[in-house]
Amino acid sequence: MSRIRHDRQELELVADRTIFDYADELQVRVPTSCGRSGECHECVVEIQQGMEALCARTEAESFLRENYRLACQATVTDTTSDIEFALLRREPKILTDSTHRQVKVDPFITRRNDGVYLRETRIDRYRGHIYGLAVDLGTTTVVFNLVDLETGQVLHTCSFESPQRFGGSDIMNRISYDGGEFHGELRQAILAGLNFEIRDLCRQTGIPRSQIYEVVVVGNSTMRDIFFGFDVQSIGEKPYKSVTEHELLRGDRETTALNLSPRDVGLRVFPKANIYGGPLVASHVGADIAAGLLAIGMDQQDDAVMLIDVGTNTEVVVGNRSRMMAASCPAGPAFEGGEITYGMPGYAGAVESVKLQDGKVKWRTIGDAPPLGICGSGLIDLLAELRRNGCMTELGVFTDNRQDFEFVPGKGMSLSRADISALAQAKAANFCGQQIVLRRYGLPAEQIDKVYLAGGFANYIDIQSARAIGFIPDVPEERIVKVGNAALQGATIMLVSKDLRQWMERTAKQIEHIELETTEDFFDIFVEGCMFQPTTESQIS
Repeated sequence: MSRIRHDRQELELVADRTIFDYADELQVRVPTSCGRSGECHECVVEIQQGMEALCARTEAESFLRENYRLACQATVTDTTSDIEFALLRREPKILTDSTHRQVKVDPFITRRNDGVYLRETRIDRYRGHIYGLAVDLGTTTVVFNLVDLETGQVLHTCSFESPQRFGGSDIMNRISYDGGEFHGELRQAILAGLNFEIRDLCRQTGIPRSQIYEVVVVGNSTMRDIFFGFDVQSIGEKPYKSVTEHELLRGDRETTALNLSPRDVGLRVFPKANIYGGPLVASHVGADIAAGLLAIGMDQQDDAVMLIDVGTNTEVVVGNRSRMMAASCPAGPAFEGGEITYGMPGYAGAVESVKLQDGKVKWRTIGDAPPLGICGSGLIDLLAELRRNGCMTELGVFTDNRQDFEFVPGKGMSLSRADISALAQAKAANFCGQQIVLRRYGLPAEQIDKVYLAGGFANYIDIQSARAIGFIPDVPEERIVKVGNAALQGATIMLVSKDLRQWMERTAKQIEHIELETTEDFFDIFVEGCMFQPTTESQIS
């Protein structure tokens, strides 16, 4: 009987099963976020032997070449040949680096003589160390810092893909999934994933979990509330507010910030530790943005600055320490590879940079691996280069009436007119957020002191390309600052500074939130934003 193999493991070959089915049985974790429908393009595997024993490529696999298949689409049709497959080890470019702000170390967890105290309550005897965790619960990735709470030093940083991706790649899909028959599964998945990583961290460092006395958790409103066990359906329906935000507005609580016990949450750290959820700003503008404001030192800003946290939902904040305005932009997954024919997340093999020189295309992939598709930074480059070289109009139309542009010559990978349309709408959502908030605040971009770009995707984009297509404001490059994972840095600040944590709790309630869709000329601004051209002052007048 023929066999199917992966990494020295093997099973008997049975017809009409997919590679994904075998991966499940072998307990091999294959990345996916679309429910195995072939839409997310994440479960790519290399068929090292037995390609002929699989069904023909499906339409969902049309972007693949050579011996690569989607695990969810590749079905065994011939049981007379052995099959061997391998994951691509597609570790995403998870951003752990961030701006580093020095703050006074003054946490809520302290040592007093021979005791460990949470505020004024003794919770343990001092056993040599006091540790805390700062956690950024992203929609696609989770990153956390292990921090020495006596010195403020970050001892270790861990990152992993969110195990919730089976519930959808964006927030609204997660909300819908959690409201269905599998309510609670997303929470269990993230808890199991975080507990596993904490256990692994402690094994690697020799630090006992019983010496982790506080955990600060930030994330967008949905991610944070799922983690803490709140019903998130109200975030998906007008007026798009968390249960805790509704309670705050009713006067039932003083802040949207949370303080729970490990038993309440299900987190395996010291039993009397404090699990803190950062305050929400409003609607989809969550605790990750509150943390980001601490990371950029908004409490010290006298001049107006702009924070743009780019993602499936892009958040924009404009202001200084005295006054701030914020909005959330539902950009969608186009610039993260979704809805784009050859789009993919930032894994090895993704085209991350594109240049057109003398009519020739020059590209570079993540890890210098063979090209499998194109990720967000590559898409921004490609659009900018098409405009710069006169191959595409500001409306996204190819100047020679072609229907697509091959960005990896000889591999059949191209950007289509439909792809450009999806990217235009995603860019327009970002544009609307930036322009409407600037206008409401009463400042043109030219008068903004600094534009801070936060998040993993923003960290890898080419500034000149992003400005050229209007993805970010067209301000001098020296005033644009990439701050990396500002949410993680801000969570770490919340962990080590009680004064700044309390300042953020007070400030979050005062930030003016703008609902973009209620803006009278929203549609006109959106149409303007669909154009691939630099922003101008006239566009926000």
